[in-house]
Amino acid sequence: MIGNTENKTAEEMGEDVIHDFLKCSMIVRYGNGKSPLVKKFQILPVVRLQMLLYLDADLDYIRPHRLQLDRKKVTVGGVDTKNVILRSVLNIGASYLNFRPQWVTELRNLEVLQLGRWQDSALHHIEVGSEEFLKDLRTLKQLKYVSLRGISRILELPSSIAELESLLILDLKACHNLERLPHDISSMRSLTHLIMSDCCLLEGMPKGIEKLSNLEVLKGFLISTYEKTPCRISDLVNLRKLRRLSIHIGSEAEIRDEEFEGLEDFSALKHLKISWSVSDRKYAKINFVLPPSLRKLHLECFPGKSLEECFMPSVHGRFRFILTELNITGGKLEHIVDFKWWRVEILRLKYLKQLNVDIYDLKALFPELKYVKVKQVSNISYLQHEWAD
Repeated sequence: MIGNTENKTAEEMGEDVIHDFLKCSMIVRYGNGKSPLVKKFQILPVVRLQMLLYLDADLDYIRPHRLQLDRKKVTVGGVDTKNVILRSVLNIGASYLNFRPQWVTELRNLEVLQLGRWQDSALHHIEVGSEEFLKDLRTLKQLKYVSLRGISRILELPSSIAELESLLILDLKACHNLERLPHDISSMRSLTHLIMSDCCLLEGMPKGIEKLSNLEVLKGFLISTYEKTPCRISDLVNLRKLRRLSIHIGSEAEIRDEEFEGLEDFSALKHLKISWSVSDRKYAKINFVLPPSLRKLHLECFPGKSLEECFMPSVHGRFRFILTELNITGGKLEHIVDFKWWRVEILRLKYLKQLNVDIYDLKALFPELKYVKVKQVSNISYLQHEWAD
């Protein structure tokens, strides 16, 4: 039985469910790594069989609520909805999606539209015959969740998608052809999750993100020119519920002095990722002042030689906090200095060809370490090392 859900976020409630599934052995940890944080699970074959038998017994109950797309080529629409109320459409295995002209009239009660991939592998390809179906979404007023994750051949989102005022989650991750978002999304005030990471062709951010006061997760926020990204980091400080933020510094990035110092005022922020698409060292000399609430920091393709070029203690003196997890992936980092205000417990270093460090250095630099994973770091003779206290 799941515990008291009062005042819990959706993520915390989900973690409670995972804990209960683990406790009753419905799922088990995937892999044999030493990391104290488990992000992948699997269902054992015997449990999967029991679940299928249970679902078969209740199939008449499930069918009115959910439509599964599990063939390679699927045309959405043409469903007999005379005596059926469909709440969810889930893409289980379809790679090619087409839409009939009147598909939305048959699915007007939809709350969940999962068209994108849910698989862990980015190799799972999904594409649509045309992006015209996106304009029809405006009529699905009950939509709470839309995923287009990993779908190719979507160049832009129509402005009409901003009319989905009840939408809670919009997942656009890895839409590699996506170039443009709606000009203004300020009307989508119910949004709690806006995910735009790994959209490598995006030109900028729309206006109105700073007005989405319910946002808890914002991933893929692009720093570009002032014209293409009128909303800046300092404008997001009023998002009081924001717990997770990922920032991408693009090749055209124009950055004001002290623009990132306001990060320390993000009072609820616990997870922060910063990635760079440029190798110019001038982009490593930005002064990031981290919030005291931060627990996880991920740096990707950092262009500087040392982190002290970029990360400084709070200008207000609040510099002692527990940074539970530090991940550094790729980039030109050569050495790590002793950050006395970072109490790192989990450290991952990957694909750092110029980093001059060994395991003993890391233990000295971060005396509170509980777990270290090193992969393809230049002066370490082995390709991968994993250590747990």
